[in-house]
Amino acid sequence: MDTTIASLIGEEPFDLTIRGGRIVTDGRVVEGDLGVRDGRIAAIGGSLPPGRRDVDATGRWVLPGGIDSHCHVEQRSGMGMMCADDFYSATVSAAFGGTTTILPFAAQHREMSVPEVLADYSRRAAEKAVIDYGFHLILANPDDATLSTDLPAAIRDGITSLKVYMTYDRMKLEDYQLLEVLALARAEGALVMVHAENNDMIRWIAQRLIDRGHTAPKFHGVAHDPLAETEAAYRAIALARLVDVPLLLVHVAGGDTVEVIRQAQTLGANVLAESCPQYLFLTAEDLGIDDSYHGAKCVCSPPPRDKANQEVIWNGLRDGLFTVFSSDHAPCKIDGPGGKHPNGEEVAFRHIPNGIPGLETRMPLLYSEGVLKGRISLEKFVELTATGPAKTYGIHPRKGAICIGADADLVIWDERELTIRNSALHHAVDYTPYEGMQLGAWPAFTLLRGEVLWDGSACVGPRNQGRFIAAGRPSILPPAHLAAA
Repeated sequence: MDTTIASLIGEEPFDLTIRGGRIVTDGRVVEGDLGVRDGRIAAIGGSLPPGRRDVDATGRWVLPGGIDSHCHVEQRSGMGMMCADDFYSATVSAAFGGTTTILPFAAQHREMSVPEVLADYSRRAAEKAVIDYGFHLILANPDDATLSTDLPAAIRDGITSLKVYMTYDRMKLEDYQLLEVLALARAEGALVMVHAENNDMIRWIAQRLIDRGHTAPKFHGVAHDPLAETEAAYRAIALARLVDVPLLLVHVAGGDTVEVIRQAQTLGANVLAESCPQYLFLTAEDLGIDDSYHGAKCVCSPPPRDKANQEVIWNGLRDGLFTVFSSDHAPCKIDGPGGKHPNGEEVAFRHIPNGIPGLETRMPLLYSEGVLKGRISLEKFVELTATGPAKTYGIHPRKGAICIGADADLVIWDERELTIRNSALHHAVDYTPYEGMQLGAWPAFTLLRGEVLWDGSACVGPRNQGRFIAAGRPSILPPAHLAAA
Protein backbone atom coordinates (compact mmCIF):
# COMPACT_ATOMS: atom_id res chain seq x y z
CA MET A 1 0.00 0.00 0.00
CA ASP A 2 1.16 3.56 -0.67
CA THR A 3 2.81 4.86 2.49
CA THR A 4 0.95 8.17 2.26
CA ILE A 5 -2.38 6.41 2.17
CA ALA A 6 -1.32 3.93 4.84
CA SER A 7 -0.31 6.75 7.18
CA LEU A 8 -3.84 8.14 7.05
CA ILE A 9 -5.42 4.92 8.28
CA GLY A 10 -4.49 5.55 11.93
CA GLU A 11 -5.52 3.52 14.93
CA GLU A 12 -9.25 4.12 15.00
CA PRO A 13 -11.34 1.61 13.04
CA PHE A 14 -13.15 2.86 9.99
CA ASP A 15 -16.81 3.64 10.38
CA LEU A 16 -17.30 1.97 6.99
CA THR A 17 -15.12 -0.03 4.64
CA ILE A 18 -16.18 -0.62 1.04
CA ARG A 19 -14.48 -3.76 -0.23
CA GLY A 20 -13.27 -4.80 -3.66
CA GLY A 21 -14.74 -2.00 -5.71
CA ARG A 22 -13.57 -0.46 -8.95
CA ILE A 23 -13.09 3.10 -7.80
CA VAL A 24 -12.94 6.01 -10.25
CA THR A 25 -10.77 8.75 -8.78
CA ASP A 26 -8.91 11.62 -10.47
CA GLY A 27 -9.78 10.22 -13.90
CA ARG A 28 -8.21 6.84 -13.16
CA VAL A 29 -9.46 3.50 -11.89
CA VAL A 30 -8.25 1.97 -8.64
CA GLU A 31 -9.36 -1.54 -7.71
CA GLY A 32 -9.48 -2.07 -3.99
CA ASP A 33 -11.00 -0.85 -0.75
CA LEU A 34 -12.17 2.48 0.54
CA GLY A 35 -12.26 3.46 4.22
CA VAL A 36 -14.55 6.10 5.71
CA ARG A 37 -14.13 7.86 9.03
CA ASP A 38 -16.17 10.75 10.44
CA GLY A 39 -18.06 11.15 7.19
CA ARG A 40 -14.95 11.61 5.06
CA ILE A 41 -12.81 9.37 2.90
CA ALA A 42 -9.86 8.33 5.06
CA ALA A 43 -8.12 5.70 2.95
CA ILE A 44 -8.04 4.17 -0.53
CA GLY A 45 -6.03 1.02 -1.07
CA GLY A 46 -5.88 -2.75 -0.91
CA SER A 47 -6.81 -4.95 2.05
CA LEU A 48 -7.90 -2.20 4.40
CA PRO A 49 -8.82 -3.12 7.98
CA PRO A 50 -12.44 -3.98 8.72
CA GLY A 51 -14.82 -1.16 9.48
CA ARG A 52 -17.66 -1.03 11.92
CA ARG A 53 -19.67 -1.84 8.82
CA ASP A 54 -18.34 -3.47 5.65
CA VAL A 55 -20.02 -3.23 2.25
CA ASP A 56 -19.07 -5.68 -0.49
CA ALA A 57 -18.60 -3.89 -3.82
CA THR A 58 -16.70 -6.68 -5.56
CA GLY A 59 -16.79 -6.15 -9.33
CA ARG A 60 -18.93 -3.02 -9.08
CA TRP A 61 -18.10 0.56 -9.94
CA VAL A 62 -17.73 2.93 -6.98
CA LEU A 63 -18.26 6.49 -8.17
CA PRO A 64 -18.66 9.91 -6.55
CA GLY A 65 -22.19 10.79 -5.53
CA GLY A 66 -23.97 12.79 -8.18
CA ILE A 67 -24.38 16.56 -8.04
CA ASP A 68 -27.49 17.87 -9.74
CA SER A 69 -26.66 21.50 -10.29
CA HIS A 70 -29.91 22.57 -11.97
CA CYS A 71 -33.17 21.64 -10.28
CA HIS A 72 -36.24 23.49 -9.08
CA VAL A 73 -37.40 22.41 -5.62
CA GLU A 74 -40.25 23.86 -3.57
CA GLN A 75 -40.04 26.88 -5.87
CA ARG A 76 -42.85 29.18 -6.92
CA SER A 77 -42.76 29.92 -10.64
CA GLY A 78 -43.17 33.27 -12.30
CA MET A 79 -46.75 32.16 -13.03
CA GLY A 80 -47.31 31.77 -9.26
CA MET A 81 -47.41 27.97 -9.21
CA MET A 82 -45.52 25.89 -6.65
CA CYS A 83 -43.39 22.91 -7.68
CA ALA A 84 -44.80 19.47 -6.91
CA ASP A 85 -41.68 18.43 -4.98
CA ASP A 86 -40.68 19.91 -1.64
CA PHE A 87 -37.19 19.55 -0.20
CA TYR A 88 -38.04 16.19 1.35
CA SER A 89 -39.57 14.41 -1.63
CA ALA A 90 -37.02 15.89 -4.02
CA THR A 91 -33.99 14.85 -1.99
CA VAL A 92 -35.35 11.37 -1.29
CA SER A 93 -35.92 10.96 -5.02
CA ALA A 94 -32.43 12.24 -5.75
CA ALA A 95 -30.83 9.78 -3.31
CA PHE A 96 -32.58 6.79 -4.88
CA GLY A 97 -31.12 7.85 -8.24
CA GLY A 98 -27.54 8.31 -7.01
CA THR A 99 -27.49 12.06 -6.38
CA THR A 100 -26.06 13.17 -3.01
CA THR A 101 -25.93 16.95 -3.47
CA ILE A 102 -28.38 19.26 -5.17
CA LEU A 103 -27.94 22.89 -6.14
CA PRO A 104 -31.51 24.16 -6.57
CA PHE A 105 -32.60 27.75 -7.04
CA ALA A 106 -33.58 30.32 -4.49
CA ALA A 107 -35.88 32.33 -6.72
CA GLN A 108 -36.25 36.06 -6.35
CA HIS A 109 -39.39 37.62 -7.76
CA ARG A 110 -39.40 41.31 -8.45
CA GLU A 111 -41.13 42.35 -5.26
CA MET A 112 -38.74 40.35 -3.03
CA SER A 113 -35.37 41.23 -1.53
CA VAL A 114 -32.43 38.84 -1.78
CA PRO A 115 -32.05 38.36 2.02
CA GLU A 116 -35.76 37.54 2.26
CA VAL A 117 -35.47 34.96 -0.53
CA LEU A 118 -32.39 33.24 0.89
CA ALA A 119 -33.80 33.09 4.42
CA ASP A 120 -37.00 31.47 3.15
CA TYR A 121 -35.32 28.79 1.03
CA SER A 122 -32.65 28.10 3.65
CA ARG A 123 -35.27 27.47 6.31
CA ARG A 124 -37.29 25.06 4.16
CA ALA A 125 -34.23 23.11 3.02
CA ALA A 126 -32.80 22.86 6.55
CA GLU A 127 -36.09 21.40 7.83
CA LYS A 128 -36.56 18.77 5.11
CA ALA A 129 -33.46 17.92 3.05
CA VAL A 130 -32.21 14.33 3.23
CA ILE A 131 -29.06 15.07 1.18
CA ASP A 132 -26.67 18.02 1.07
CA TYR A 133 -27.52 21.16 -0.82
CA GLY A 134 -26.38 24.59 -1.90
CA PHE A 135 -28.20 27.31 -3.78
CA HIS A 136 -28.04 29.34 -6.93
CA LEU A 137 -29.84 32.67 -6.74
CA ILE A 138 -32.38 33.53 -9.45
CA LEU A 139 -32.13 37.26 -9.91
CA ALA A 140 -35.18 39.14 -11.18
CA ASN A 141 -34.64 42.59 -9.68
CA PRO A 142 -31.06 43.84 -9.87
CA ASP A 143 -31.79 47.24 -8.34
CA ASP A 144 -29.20 49.42 -6.62
CA ALA A 145 -29.60 47.83 -3.18
CA THR A 146 -29.34 44.35 -4.65
CA LEU A 147 -26.19 45.10 -6.62
CA SER A 148 -24.42 47.20 -4.01
CA THR A 149 -25.28 45.34 -0.80
CA ASP A 150 -27.37 42.20 -1.04
CA LEU A 151 -25.52 40.27 -3.74
CA PRO A 152 -22.02 40.89 -2.33
CA ALA A 153 -23.26 39.65 1.05
CA ALA A 154 -24.86 36.54 -0.49
CA ILE A 155 -21.68 35.73 -2.40
CA ARG A 156 -19.61 36.03 0.79
CA ASP A 157 -22.07 33.63 2.45
CA GLY A 158 -21.51 30.94 -0.17
CA ILE A 159 -24.08 31.70 -2.89
CA THR A 160 -21.60 32.20 -5.73
CA SER A 161 -23.78 31.49 -8.76
CA LEU A 162 -26.50 33.76 -10.11
CA LYS A 163 -29.13 32.77 -12.66
CA VAL A 164 -30.72 35.28 -14.99
CA TYR A 165 -33.43 34.96 -17.63
CA MET A 166 -33.55 36.48 -21.09
CA THR A 167 -37.17 35.34 -21.45
CA TYR A 168 -40.44 35.17 -19.43
CA ASP A 169 -42.03 38.58 -18.96
CA ARG A 170 -42.07 38.36 -15.17
CA MET A 171 -38.42 37.29 -14.87
CA LYS A 172 -36.36 38.52 -17.81
CA LEU A 173 -33.65 41.15 -17.58
CA GLU A 174 -32.85 43.71 -20.23
CA ASP A 175 -29.38 43.69 -21.77
CA TYR A 176 -28.31 46.71 -19.70
CA GLN A 177 -29.33 44.86 -16.52
CA LEU A 178 -27.46 41.77 -17.68
CA LEU A 179 -24.33 43.87 -18.11
CA GLU A 180 -24.75 45.22 -14.58
CA VAL A 181 -25.05 41.68 -13.18
CA LEU A 182 -22.05 40.46 -15.19
CA ALA A 183 -19.97 43.37 -13.92
CA LEU A 184 -20.99 42.60 -10.34
CA ALA A 185 -20.09 38.94 -10.85
CA ARG A 186 -16.66 39.92 -12.13
CA ALA A 187 -16.02 42.20 -9.16
CA GLU A 188 -17.28 39.80 -6.48
CA GLY A 189 -16.22 36.41 -7.85
CA ALA A 190 -19.50 34.83 -8.93
CA LEU A 191 -20.63 32.86 -11.98
CA VAL A 192 -23.64 33.98 -14.01
CA MET A 193 -25.93 31.29 -15.42
CA VAL A 194 -28.15 32.30 -18.32
CA HIS A 195 -31.44 30.95 -19.64
CA ALA A 196 -30.93 32.10 -23.21
CA GLU A 197 -34.04 32.50 -25.37
CA ASN A 198 -35.17 35.59 -27.25
CA ASN A 199 -38.40 36.59 -25.55
CA ASP A 200 -39.71 38.78 -28.36
CA MET A 201 -39.18 36.10 -31.02
CA ILE A 202 -41.17 33.63 -28.92
CA ARG A 203 -43.96 36.13 -28.18
CA TRP A 204 -44.22 37.11 -31.84
CA ILE A 205 -44.51 33.54 -33.11
CA ALA A 206 -46.82 32.48 -30.28
CA GLN A 207 -49.27 35.30 -30.92
CA ARG A 208 -49.55 34.42 -34.59
CA LEU A 209 -50.11 30.77 -33.76
CA ILE A 210 -52.83 31.65 -31.24
CA ASP A 211 -54.50 34.03 -33.70
CA ARG A 212 -54.76 31.14 -36.17
CA GLY A 213 -56.21 28.75 -33.60
CA HIS A 214 -53.04 26.71 -33.12
CA THR A 215 -53.14 26.17 -29.36
CA ALA A 216 -52.17 22.50 -28.85
CA PRO A 217 -49.07 21.62 -26.79
CA LYS A 218 -47.09 20.70 -29.92
CA PHE A 219 -47.08 24.37 -30.91
CA HIS A 220 -44.96 25.16 -27.86
CA GLY A 221 -42.06 23.74 -29.86
CA VAL A 222 -42.97 25.86 -32.85
CA ALA A 223 -43.15 29.08 -30.81
CA HIS A 224 -39.79 28.36 -29.21
CA ASP A 225 -38.00 28.28 -32.54
CA PRO A 226 -34.35 27.13 -32.30
CA LEU A 227 -33.30 30.57 -33.54
CA ALA A 228 -34.67 32.11 -30.33
CA GLU A 229 -32.16 30.11 -28.31
CA THR A 230 -29.30 30.60 -30.74
CA GLU A 231 -29.69 34.39 -30.98
CA ALA A 232 -29.95 34.82 -27.22
CA ALA A 233 -26.95 32.57 -26.59
CA TYR A 234 -24.86 34.59 -29.04
CA ARG A 235 -25.97 37.83 -27.40
CA ALA A 236 -25.26 36.55 -23.87
CA ILE A 237 -21.77 35.46 -24.90
CA ALA A 238 -21.14 38.87 -26.49
CA LEU A 239 -22.24 40.68 -23.33
CA ALA A 240 -19.97 38.49 -21.21
CA ARG A 241 -17.04 39.08 -23.55
CA LEU A 242 -17.59 42.83 -23.29
CA VAL A 243 -17.33 42.64 -19.49
CA ASP A 244 -14.58 40.00 -19.72
CA VAL A 245 -16.27 37.55 -17.39
CA PRO A 246 -17.19 33.85 -17.77
CA LEU A 247 -20.77 32.67 -18.01
CA LEU A 248 -22.64 29.38 -18.20
CA LEU A 249 -25.49 28.71 -20.61
CA VAL A 250 -28.01 26.39 -19.00
CA HIS A 251 -30.12 23.61 -20.57
CA VAL A 252 -28.69 23.98 -24.08
CA ALA A 253 -31.09 22.29 -26.49
CA GLY A 254 -30.31 23.23 -30.09
CA GLY A 255 -27.61 22.13 -32.48
CA ASP A 256 -27.09 25.65 -33.82
CA THR A 257 -26.62 26.90 -30.27
CA VAL A 258 -24.01 24.22 -29.72
CA GLU A 259 -22.11 25.54 -32.72
CA VAL A 260 -22.27 29.12 -31.40
CA ILE A 261 -20.79 27.92 -28.12
CA ARG A 262 -18.14 25.86 -29.89
CA GLN A 263 -17.05 28.83 -32.00
CA ALA A 264 -16.88 31.06 -28.93
CA GLN A 265 -14.83 28.49 -27.01
CA THR A 266 -12.49 28.10 -29.99
CA LEU A 267 -11.93 31.87 -29.98
CA GLY A 268 -11.03 31.72 -26.29
CA ALA A 269 -14.28 32.93 -24.73
CA ASN A 270 -14.88 31.72 -21.18
CA VAL A 271 -18.26 30.17 -21.84
CA LEU A 272 -19.47 26.98 -20.18
CA ALA A 273 -22.52 24.97 -21.14
CA GLU A 274 -24.97 22.54 -19.60
CA SER A 275 -27.40 20.09 -21.16
CA CYS A 276 -30.08 17.81 -19.79
CA PRO A 277 -31.73 14.39 -20.33
CA GLN A 278 -34.72 15.79 -22.23
CA TYR A 279 -32.43 16.83 -25.08
CA LEU A 280 -31.04 13.30 -25.39
CA PHE A 281 -34.17 11.21 -24.88
CA LEU A 282 -37.18 13.29 -25.98
CA THR A 283 -38.05 14.88 -29.32
CA ALA A 284 -40.59 17.39 -30.58
CA GLU A 285 -42.93 14.46 -31.24
CA ASP A 286 -43.26 14.00 -27.48
CA LEU A 287 -45.06 17.35 -27.43
CA GLY A 288 -47.62 15.80 -29.73
CA ILE A 289 -48.09 14.75 -33.34
CA ASP A 290 -51.71 15.88 -33.38
CA ASP A 291 -53.81 18.46 -31.53
CA SER A 292 -54.37 16.31 -28.44
CA TYR A 293 -53.34 17.58 -25.00
CA HIS A 294 -51.24 14.52 -24.16
CA GLY A 295 -47.99 16.28 -25.02
CA ALA A 296 -48.50 18.87 -22.26
CA LYS A 297 -46.53 16.65 -19.91
CA CYS A 298 -43.37 17.24 -21.99
CA VAL A 299 -43.68 21.02 -22.30
CA CYS A 300 -40.38 22.55 -21.19
CA SER A 301 -38.22 25.43 -22.36
CA PRO A 302 -36.28 25.22 -24.53
CA PRO A 303 -38.27 22.31 -25.96
CA PRO A 304 -36.71 19.07 -27.24
CA ARG A 305 -35.93 18.97 -30.97
CA ASP A 306 -35.32 15.96 -33.23
CA LYS A 307 -33.14 12.83 -33.39
CA ALA A 308 -30.38 14.58 -35.34
CA ASN A 309 -30.23 17.25 -32.67
CA GLN A 310 -29.86 14.57 -30.00
CA GLU A 311 -26.67 13.39 -31.69
CA VAL A 312 -25.27 16.93 -31.62
CA ILE A 313 -25.84 17.03 -27.85
CA TRP A 314 -24.20 13.61 -27.42
CA ASN A 315 -21.17 14.85 -29.38
CA GLY A 316 -20.93 17.89 -27.12
CA LEU A 317 -21.06 15.74 -24.00
CA ARG A 318 -18.40 13.45 -25.40
CA ASP A 319 -15.91 16.05 -26.63
CA GLY A 320 -16.00 18.40 -23.66
CA LEU A 321 -18.16 21.25 -24.96
CA PHE A 322 -20.54 20.62 -22.05
CA THR A 323 -19.17 20.92 -18.53
CA VAL A 324 -22.21 19.69 -16.61
CA PHE A 325 -25.19 17.41 -17.17
CA SER A 326 -28.14 18.37 -15.00
CA SER A 327 -31.78 17.33 -14.75
CA ASP A 328 -33.50 20.74 -14.89
CA HIS A 329 -35.99 18.99 -12.62
CA ALA A 330 -39.07 21.23 -12.70
CA PRO A 331 -41.83 19.00 -11.34
CA CYS A 332 -45.41 19.73 -12.39
CA LYS A 333 -48.12 17.14 -11.97
CA ILE A 334 -50.44 16.37 -14.86
CA ASP A 335 -53.44 16.98 -12.62
CA GLY A 336 -53.97 18.93 -9.43
CA PRO A 337 -52.78 22.35 -8.20
CA GLY A 338 -49.88 23.71 -10.20
CA GLY A 339 -50.29 20.95 -12.75
CA LYS A 340 -50.37 20.83 -16.50
CA HIS A 341 -54.16 21.41 -16.40
CA PRO A 342 -54.47 24.84 -14.74
CA ASN A 343 -57.79 25.01 -12.90
CA GLY A 344 -58.51 21.54 -14.28
CA GLU A 345 -58.61 22.79 -17.87
CA GLU A 346 -56.80 22.17 -21.11
CA VAL A 347 -55.21 25.51 -21.93
CA ALA A 348 -53.34 27.02 -24.86
CA PHE A 349 -49.69 26.00 -25.07
CA ARG A 350 -48.32 29.31 -23.77
CA HIS A 351 -50.29 28.88 -20.51
CA ILE A 352 -49.14 25.30 -19.82
CA PRO A 353 -46.77 25.27 -16.82
CA ASN A 354 -43.23 24.61 -17.99
CA GLY A 355 -41.10 21.77 -16.71
CA ILE A 356 -40.66 18.05 -16.40
CA PRO A 357 -39.36 15.82 -13.58
CA GLY A 358 -35.97 14.14 -13.79
CA LEU A 359 -33.98 14.19 -10.53
CA GLU A 360 -34.14 10.46 -9.91
CA THR A 361 -33.62 9.29 -13.48
CA ARG A 362 -30.81 11.68 -14.57
CA MET A 363 -27.84 9.48 -13.67
CA PRO A 364 -29.30 6.04 -14.52
CA LEU A 365 -30.31 7.34 -17.95
CA LEU A 366 -26.87 8.73 -18.74
CA TYR A 367 -25.10 5.66 -17.36
CA SER A 368 -27.30 3.27 -19.33
CA GLU A 369 -27.47 5.14 -22.63
CA GLY A 370 -24.06 6.79 -22.42
CA VAL A 371 -21.60 4.51 -20.65
CA LEU A 372 -23.09 1.10 -21.32
CA LYS A 373 -23.77 1.86 -24.99
CA GLY A 374 -20.29 3.27 -25.58
CA ARG A 375 -21.29 6.87 -26.26
CA ILE A 376 -19.20 8.28 -23.40
CA SER A 377 -16.54 6.85 -21.11
CA LEU A 378 -17.11 6.13 -17.43
CA GLU A 379 -14.62 8.88 -16.60
CA LYS A 380 -16.66 11.34 -18.71
CA PHE A 381 -19.82 10.24 -16.88
CA VAL A 382 -18.18 11.09 -13.55
CA GLU A 383 -16.96 14.41 -14.90
CA LEU A 384 -20.39 15.45 -16.21
CA THR A 385 -22.49 14.32 -13.25
CA ALA A 386 -20.21 15.00 -10.26
CA THR A 387 -16.72 16.44 -10.71
CA GLY A 388 -17.65 19.03 -13.34
CA PRO A 389 -20.53 20.52 -11.34
CA ALA A 390 -18.44 20.52 -8.15
CA LYS A 391 -15.59 22.40 -9.79
CA THR A 392 -17.83 24.74 -11.74
CA TYR A 393 -19.77 25.84 -8.68
CA GLY A 394 -16.95 25.96 -6.14
CA ILE A 395 -17.60 22.91 -3.94
CA HIS A 396 -14.71 20.70 -5.13
CA PRO A 397 -12.89 18.70 -3.76
CA ARG A 398 -15.20 18.35 -0.77
CA LYS A 399 -17.82 17.19 -3.25
CA GLY A 400 -17.58 15.46 -6.61
CA ALA A 401 -14.38 13.50 -5.98
CA ILE A 402 -13.16 10.31 -4.39
CA CYS A 403 -10.01 11.45 -2.63
CA ILE A 404 -8.59 11.60 0.88
CA GLY A 405 -10.49 14.17 2.93
CA ALA A 406 -13.48 14.48 0.61
CA ASP A 407 -16.98 13.85 1.90
CA ALA A 408 -17.77 10.15 1.55
CA ASP A 409 -20.60 10.75 -0.91
CA LEU A 410 -20.51 7.55 -2.92
CA VAL A 411 -22.60 5.46 -5.27
CA ILE A 412 -22.06 1.74 -5.90
CA TRP A 413 -23.62 0.89 -9.25
CA ASP A 414 -25.48 -2.28 -10.09
CA GLU A 415 -25.53 -3.13 -13.79
CA ARG A 416 -28.86 -4.85 -14.32
CA GLU A 417 -31.81 -4.49 -16.65
CA LEU A 418 -34.88 -2.62 -15.49
CA THR A 419 -37.70 -0.51 -16.86
CA ILE A 420 -38.53 3.01 -15.75
CA ARG A 421 -41.97 3.09 -14.15
CA ASN A 422 -43.31 6.15 -12.41
CA SER A 423 -44.87 3.88 -9.83
CA ALA A 424 -41.34 2.90 -8.73
CA LEU A 425 -39.99 6.46 -8.49
CA HIS A 426 -40.01 8.60 -5.38
CA HIS A 427 -40.81 12.13 -6.53
CA ALA A 428 -44.19 13.74 -5.84
CA VAL A 429 -45.15 13.79 -9.53
CA ASP A 430 -47.80 11.64 -11.19
CA TYR A 431 -45.75 10.82 -14.30
CA THR A 432 -42.28 10.55 -15.76
CA PRO A 433 -41.56 11.50 -19.38
CA TYR A 434 -39.29 8.46 -19.55
CA GLU A 435 -41.98 5.88 -18.72
CA GLY A 436 -41.15 2.50 -20.24
CA MET A 437 -37.52 3.23 -21.13
CA GLN A 438 -35.19 0.29 -20.63
CA LEU A 439 -32.16 0.85 -18.40
CA GLY A 440 -29.03 -1.17 -17.84
CA ALA A 441 -28.02 0.16 -14.41
CA TRP A 442 -29.28 1.62 -11.16
CA PRO A 443 -27.53 2.49 -7.88
CA ALA A 444 -27.17 -0.44 -5.51
CA PHE A 445 -26.01 1.83 -2.68
CA THR A 446 -26.08 5.59 -2.21
CA LEU A 447 -24.02 6.98 0.66
CA LEU A 448 -23.99 10.51 2.06
CA ARG A 449 -20.97 11.31 4.20
CA GLY A 450 -20.51 7.59 4.80
CA GLU A 451 -24.12 6.93 5.83
CA VAL A 452 -26.14 4.54 3.68
CA LEU A 453 -29.17 6.33 2.26
CA TRP A 454 -30.23 3.70 -0.26
CA ASP A 455 -29.26 0.04 -0.06
CA GLY A 456 -31.35 -1.39 -2.87
CA SER A 457 -34.46 -1.83 -0.79
CA ALA A 458 -35.09 1.24 1.35
CA CYS A 459 -34.13 4.87 1.82
CA VAL A 460 -33.19 5.40 5.44
CA GLY A 461 -32.23 9.08 5.52
CA PRO A 462 -34.16 11.25 8.01
CA ARG A 463 -35.45 14.72 7.30
CA ASN A 464 -33.03 17.58 8.01
CA GLN A 465 -29.86 15.49 7.80
CA GLY A 466 -28.83 17.40 4.69
CA ARG A 467 -26.32 20.18 5.23
CA PHE A 468 -25.91 23.49 3.47
CA ILE A 469 -22.68 23.51 1.45
CA ALA A 470 -21.33 27.02 1.08
CA ALA A 471 -19.77 27.44 -2.34
CA GLY A 472 -16.37 28.96 -2.90
CA ARG A 473 -15.07 30.75 -5.95
CA PRO A 474 -16.16 28.96 -9.17
CA SER A 475 -13.21 27.23 -10.82
CA ILE A 476 -13.51 29.03 -14.15
CA LEU A 477 -12.90 32.39 -12.49
CA PRO A 478 -9.33 33.69 -12.14
CA PRO A 479 -7.87 33.84 -8.61
CA ALA A 480 -9.25 36.77 -6.67
CA HIS A 481 -5.97 38.70 -6.68
CA LEU A 482 -5.79 38.48 -10.49
CA ALA A 483 -9.44 39.39 -10.98
CA ALA A 484 -8.88 42.54 -8.96
CA ALA A 485 -5.80 43.53 -10.96
